[in-house]
Amino acid sequence: MSHHFLLIIHLLSATVWIGGHLILLITVVPKAVKSQNPSSILDFEHKFERLGMSALALLVLSGYFLAQRYGVQPSDWFAFETPVERVVSTKLTLLLVTVGLALSAQLRVIPRLKAGSTRLTPIITHISLVTIIGVVMLIIGSCIRFGGIR
Repeated sequence: MSHHFLLIIHLLSATVWIGGHLILLITVVPKAVKSQNPSSILDFEHKFERLGMSALALLVLSGYFLAQRYGVQPSDWFAFETPVERVVSTKLTLLLVTVGLALSAQLRVIPRLKAGSTRLTPIITHISLVTIIGVVMLIIGSCIRFGGIR
């Protein structure tokens, strides 16, 4: 698989993942807050989940192959030694935080909302953090173009 093709897959997947979270945060969350009803958030989550998780899976897979193309092997994933390793290691660390937030949302926060809770602060916190992390990962990833994080 060519580097350019992998990069396109990675960027398109990032567009879907981050774009979906930005739409959720900017358009859906304010409506839920105004109505004090989490149903719009739950509805969006239900509709976006298949596409969003597919995009995330493609991001991880293409990221793995791109890291190898840049010479960062799994044994160096958390080395933080070279500029490119710092990009990969930072993005992997942020990915792990995202996975933790997703598990927390799926196992703790969303079930409470489905059970009738109208307390929106926990889900809004999760949505905000995942969105911010996604944007930060995009910015950090762009550093590859300039040789990594110096």
